[in-house]
Amino acid sequence: MSGFSEYTNERATYHPKFDSEEGDIILRSSEGTLYRVPSFVLRTTCGFFGSMPSLTSRSSSGSKSDTSLIPTEHPDDILSIFLLLISGLEIPIWSSFDDVCSLLQLCKSWEAPGPISIIRSSITSPFFLSDPLRLYATATHFGWEEEAKIASTHTLKLNLHDEHWEKTLSSLGVGSLLRLLRLHRSRRDKMKEMLDDITLFNAGNSGNPTTGEVPSCMSCGMTIDHHEWREFKSKVFWEMDRCAAADVIGSVEMEDWPETVACWAAKCKNEVCGRFYYDKVVTVKKLKECIARLPKTV
Repeated sequence: MSGFSEYTNERATYHPKFDSEEGDIILRSSEGTLYRVPSFVLRTTCGFFGSMPSLTSRSSSGSKSDTSLIPTEHPDDILSIFLLLISGLEIPIWSSFDDVCSLLQLCKSWEAPGPISIIRSSITSPFFLSDPLRLYATATHFGWEEEAKIASTHTLKLNLHDEHWEKTLSSLGVGSLLRLLRLHRSRRDKMKEMLDDITLFNAGNSGNPTTGEVPSCMSCGMTIDHHEWREFKSKVFWEMDRCAAADVIGSVEMEDWPETVACWAAKCKNEVCGRFYYDKVVTVKKLKECIARLPKTV
């Protein structure tokens, strides 16, 4: 790697930010662009280069008589940002999550903790949270627990049963995958448990089949079978299974469900009584209170 005359002809292209004669190492991207970088910068920021014998001996001798060329397998859009980061220069706005993941892999392979810490500090910005499952996968891969928790909360709006997420889910470690699935499932199951709780929803859960107690109208005593409430609970359960965030529960959209319409319209069959079984305002309030009590992170 001692000579580079074949790369100094008129066909050679240097990155405008990395073409100073102060650089004694030339990195070449997979697209052929050349980057002059001081060996000191590479040694002090990257464990990979710090242990490279040719760079260590260069440091010891203090010689700059030769410039070494090191080919890499990384494209310009990834290599350039990496070098900007380790050089303390301004970087462009992220263009895609794929680029960030590729950059993180480069940082990992070259043992560069500095750039990784910089990326981590911005990883929960709106740009990354727009793809929360990918963010969760990235955070768990690098062991970033707080970022993983934040990402897991934002995944609640996703239907993980949709095949669209299959590729990202398959990239997760078994432990991380189980934690995420457990979060989504526990919200659904906990909600069902509360919907069945007679102390929370007495109007719909009155009666006790075990003791033979039959639910009846609180005004006239006429028997009730609560089928409208059971169908409504079933709808809420499946909605929670589809979207653990439960954004629809208690919303205007929920009011359009046939099950909701039937539930609010249910009333005593005794024409003299005609009491409505389920108070809409009270029930919606309790539903929202239940959702607020559900677990939010892995």
